[in-house]
Amino acid sequence: MNTVSNVAEKTRTAVLVDFGGVITSSVLRAFTDFGASLGGDPRLPLDLLGRDQPSRTLLADHECGRIDAEAFERGFAERLRVHGADVPAEGLTARMQAGMSIDQDMLALLGGLRAAGHPVALVSNSFGTGTYDGVDLAAVADVVVISAEVGIRKPSRRIYAIACERLGIDPEEAVMIDDLRQNLDGAARIGIGGVLHTSAADTRRQLAERFGITA
Repeated sequence: MNTVSNVAEKTRTAVLVDFGGVITSSVLRAFTDFGASLGGDPRLPLDLLGRDQPSRTLLADHECGRIDAEAFERGFAERLRVHGADVPAEGLTARMQAGMSIDQDMLALLGGLRAAGHPVALVSNSFGTGTYDGVDLAAVADVVVISAEVGIRKPSRRIYAIACERLGIDPEEAVMIDDLRQNLDGAARIGIGGVLHTSAADTRRQLAERFGITA
């Protein structure tokens, strides 16, 4: 059963939005490009983060703020080495994200939504250092919820609840924009609508057609 599609499609007033892969270009593509630069299987970094339990634990601990970026880099560099990719730990997360860029069309869409009276909350799983450099988060969102700061990461329903509480709304009044379906499924568990992001234009269309939210 598809959790996202079962959310009642009614008019909503507020927007929760992911950062990496929504306000930026694709994280998955950037990580794959980094993998290609290692000279082996381009999907190695993603495969480890998705399927290798030590790597998964490192990522979860980092996103929840239990370990810092340097500790994650040391641990993940070791996991890469175990699988044949000899990489230095220092600056690893920056190199992994080097292919990402800010989507100006999404910034314009979010600015338009706020100007139209729709409150916006950024809900982001933190990764590395400098991830949000170059973006004035206060100009993007009314509320900023970063996983390492609250000790909870997506798709835990609690992180979405925190965002709604800080906006002063009920979850049923919100829509979550994310590029990963599992994160939308987590939000849907407390009644938040979902838009699976592929482009600013498509997200704008879905917000308007499915939820009555226009900029």
